[in-house]
Amino acid sequence: MRDRTHAADAEPGMEATIAGWVHEIRDLGGIAFLILRDRTGRIQVKFEKDDLDDELVERGLSVHRESVLQVTGKVFEEDRAPTGVEIVPDSLEIVAEADPELPLDPSGKVGADLSTRLDNRTLDLRRAETRAIFEIRSAVLEAARDTFRELGGTEITTPKIVATGTEGGTELFPITYFGREAFMNQSPQLFKQLLAASGLERVFEIGPIFRAEEHNTPRHLNEATSIDFESAFIDAEEAMDVAETFLRSVYQAVESNCQDELETLGLAADFTVPEADFPRITYEEAIQRANATGVVDEQLTWGDDLPTEAEKALGEAIDQHYFITNWPAEVKPFYIKDEDDDPEVSTGFDLNHPRMELVSGGQREHRYDQLVEGFEAQGLDPAAFDYYTKMFKYGMPPHAGWGMGAERLLVTMLDLDNIREAVLFPRDRKRLSP
Repeated sequence: MRDRTHAADAEPGMEATIAGWVHEIRDLGGIAFLILRDRTGRIQVKFEKDDLDDELVERGLSVHRESVLQVTGKVFEEDRAPTGVEIVPDSLEIVAEADPELPLDPSGKVGADLSTRLDNRTLDLRRAETRAIFEIRSAVLEAARDTFRELGGTEITTPKIVATGTEGGTELFPITYFGREAFMNQSPQLFKQLLAASGLERVFEIGPIFRAEEHNTPRHLNEATSIDFESAFIDAEEAMDVAETFLRSVYQAVESNCQDELETLGLAADFTVPEADFPRITYEEAIQRANATGVVDEQLTWGDDLPTEAEKALGEAIDQHYFITNWPAEVKPFYIKDEDDDPEVSTGFDLNHPRMELVSGGQREHRYDQLVEGFEAQGLDPAAFDYYTKMFKYGMPPHAGWGMGAERLLVTMLDLDNIREAVLFPRDRKRLSP
């Protein structure tokens, strides 16, 4: 189909060959209309039955919705057509016939539950709203890479099959690797630290992570896409600056480049780029404010994680993206550095949207002896991570970074109800196909 014209490019007076899916057929007796849809939009095909070959008319009007057609003809201006133009066919080829019994309606006139949509994702992506989500997702990832490059980052790709987990043996998917036990990686954390300590200094990665968590909620996945950043010679405060800059830059890219998709999703009028200077509140202040909301059954104390209801109440009160800093050292992983003047407090931080956590980060422990102590304090065997720890003997600079869930970013940006809506083929406890 080398000479194919897209629906959005068809202009009055041109001879065009347009291929796409049958969106709708309206037979009004002496005249009929077929709406043909491709990735750029829709175009009306007009059949004036007295003026066209009977066999061509019969072929065009007998096909089922979602069949693939190729139509060749002249394009005419028509104000009453959905896009202001229509094509009168000289020839029409049925490229692929669709079954009349579709598992869902791509036109959206008949709704379908999320499970049915995910079971039939190819059909679901023919819906304009679903397609808009993934066009925006593509724009987000493109903007992410552009932003990191502008910040001096080098894109990396780290292993997804590993001998040990980033945070020990919990929440790992074991696999057999040539007779040995291996695991699907939870995070690129340890590798990106090693690369930040190399001559690269500032690195980023956008790639899959795997968590064997037995959650079944609208905000959890077992395979997700992580957006990771790590840099030598910066501290936690500077890493938060990068996260804030990154988030605003991605929103700005969507605002500039995805207006049609935002319109399709009904978000164009209210879509705003986050304001600068996200509030930074300490963990201690966060639990005090959460307790004051009265939503928690028992008062939170030092070392408690913020439950979902407290996180939500805090987000509603702050009403914008915000950081929680200075988390208790005991709840953060071994690689997070403690504050020099208080070993009970870490340099770890989270970046939250009012709905949920988006980012976890902090300054890393770059001193060998303290790193090994951190392993032991969390019940981990440093010898199992020798490939990682030994590099801290060879000149490890101070460094910091963070990881952000791409799907959570999209959920909060587009106000989606379920994180699975932001994944083409999601993996959770129950879904392994398609």
